[in-house]
Amino acid sequence: MSYQLMLSNKARKQLKKLDPPVAEMIIRWLKANVDGVDNPRKHGKALTGEYKDLWRYRVGNYRIICDVRDRELIILALAVGHRKDIYK
Repeated sequence: MSYQLMLSNKARKQLKKLDPPVAEMIIRWLKANVDGVDNPRKHGKALTGEYKDLWRYRVGNYRIICDVRDRELIILALAVGHRKDIYK
């Protein structure tokens, strides 16, 4: 029962705006640690407040905000960005 990683259109656009080496680092990390895993919460952290049902993954100074959908076995990346901008 492994989860599949999917990127929202917003997350794709945000990745394209990042420097190519940073975007590649984030994609490599997601493929290695999130895509195809049995427990997607192992490397993530549950968010609170207005983002209470979402999870965040930390890759250096960048954050990936995801919705973990257990019924569908999908991890949907909603937003990707620098830690100073991602929660705005």
